Amino acid sequence: MKNTRVNLLFAAVLAFLMLTGCSNKENNVETNTTNAVSFDEVLASRRSVRSYDATKTISEAEVRELLIATQEAPSWANQQPSKYYVAMSPEKIEAVANLVGERNKQNIAGAPVLIVSTYEKGKSGFFRGEQTNEVGDGWGAYDNGLSNAYFILKARSKGFDTLIMGMRDSDALRELFNIPENEAIMAVISLGYRSGEPRQPEHRPLDEVVQFF
Repeated sequence: MKNTRVNLLFAAVLAFLMLTGCSNKENNVETNTTNAVSFDEVLASRRSVRSYDATKTISEAEVRELLIATQEAPSWANQQPSKYYVAMSPEKIEAVANLVGERNKQNIAGAPVLIVSTYEKGKSGFFRGEQTNEVGDGWGAYDNGLSNAYFILKARSKGFDTLIMGMRDSDALRELFNIPENEAIMAVISLGYRSGEPRQPEHRPLDEVVQFF
């Protein structure tokens, strides 16, 4: 009888421990799920940020993680024409900031990273050196835009903010980073942390930009 009671007590303790363990695991999953940012939240919270918190920095490892994400972007026949030139030192950041126009320079003050985005010409949109259709090198720009989109969305998922700038001195940037002539310089992208909440722009009604047949 004594042994039976001991066995029952042991079984009860074991069952309690198993239930507690399962409960903790479930709580951990719930916590992780709660902390995860959904793709819809990334889309909804991404903004073109024009005011940065100068007290916050971003590491090279973090920038590398974002750029690795760009390699998942699709491109024409997997040509992967996009390239990036990353300014992180104070000297390079100042030099790039002086080449994007006075207004953009003010907008990106405090951003700890500035990136020049380019694409190799004659790759996307071409087959055996011949232009495949009337768009030609426009496909390189298209692929570069897809790559940039992956970059800015991955950045937002990590809590960072960006601004894509098309106003820039391409000749001076080419000289600053020794960018080859066969690369078209597209944009300069600032990377940092927003200072305050940017305004949400209005979007055109869907029926103005979409037609169903």
